[in-house]
Amino acid sequence: MALRRSARLSAVTNSVPSLQPSIQQKKINRAQQSNGITKARKPSTKGKKAINSDLERTLANPPQIKTTAADDPAKQEPGNIFDPIPTDRSISRLHSTPPPLDRPVEPHRTNATLLTPHGSSLVAYPPGIEDASPSKTGRPRPTATTGTLLDKAVAHLIATDPRLEPVISQYPCPLFSPEGLAEEVEPFRSLVSSIIGQQVSGAAAKSIRDKFVALFNSGDGANGASEAKRFPTPEEIIQCDIATLRTAGLSQRKAEYIQGLSQKFANGELSARILLNASDEELVEKLTAVRGLGKWSVEMFACFALKRIDVFSTGDLGVQRGCAAFVGKDVSKLKAKGGGKFKYMAEKDMLELAAKFAPYRSLFMWYMWRVENVDVAVLTT
Repeated sequence: MALRRSARLSAVTNSVPSLQPSIQQKKINRAQQSNGITKARKPSTKGKKAINSDLERTLANPPQIKTTAADDPAKQEPGNIFDPIPTDRSISRLHSTPPPLDRPVEPHRTNATLLTPHGSSLVAYPPGIEDASPSKTGRPRPTATTGTLLDKAVAHLIATDPRLEPVISQYPCPLFSPEGLAEEVEPFRSLVSSIIGQQVSGAAAKSIRDKFVALFNSGDGANGASEAKRFPTPEEIIQCDIATLRTAGLSQRKAEYIQGLSQKFANGELSARILLNASDEELVEKLTAVRGLGKWSVEMFACFALKRIDVFSTGDLGVQRGCAAFVGKDVSKLKAKGGGKFKYMAEKDMLELAAKFAPYRSLFMWYMWRVENVDVAVLTT
């Protein structure tokens, strides 16, 4: 599969308010104050031999991420695959009440709240469940809650390699915070949007998606304005011929991909419930069987949409560069040298490096983007 650049994913507009670090996250965001300037703590090297000095400086003082459209709501572009669904219900909850802290979660299952194409809401483990044993739920026993997952993951990363602490302190991850886990995601809509956005700019993807949605909304009558935002169901897309789909700006192949995906959701081969309950391996197997969805797309969907916290993508160029820098390699020299698919770091070495951070490799991956200054804001907003 061809390598993808994480930073090329389009920025998105989200009517759900931007996520702020939770109280638990702020506990790890303490820094020493000196003359009004915040300084990150130096990584602990107690009992360990000092590593490459350039890498130490990078980890102790991570480069500032450049401001992008994702950082400025006035410049943002509408949604992509990783958007939460801005339903009235989710907006109301995030504005008026704190996110739930007691919903059980498990690293190898979907931790997001999923919506079906017809509006039903699903979670793997209901809040306050009295008996979450595998015999009762058919799933692994949860190991954390929405209020403790990020804290446990951060503690594991720092305990495994203390050099990560300065980066973690400077860049709290909102993705697996209670607020992030409270977002609602409609998998069918997200996957269709992913196919629409392949190999086109963010602006082009937005234009095509708007036209695609408009095909299924007449916009006439008193309810036209509200109906214009309604995403089509799988059944509606199946009933629309390829020629009509192409009038939205889709290529022949993308139109076929979207119809094929719709067929699988309509006949039950795929569903929000299946994606909720599938193991990590089953998820990749089921989704890569869909024409138009490669392994990288599925891995990003699993991490950023489904909020699965033990995903690690060796095929992502930004992750490769971050891992190479983390182990002390000169990334600029490797880039100039050129090479094959894994020119920065061999896949086997990446997997061995990430293995010790399981079952929280999604969070480790997020910080590898930060180490190498890849703008992951376009993935998380």
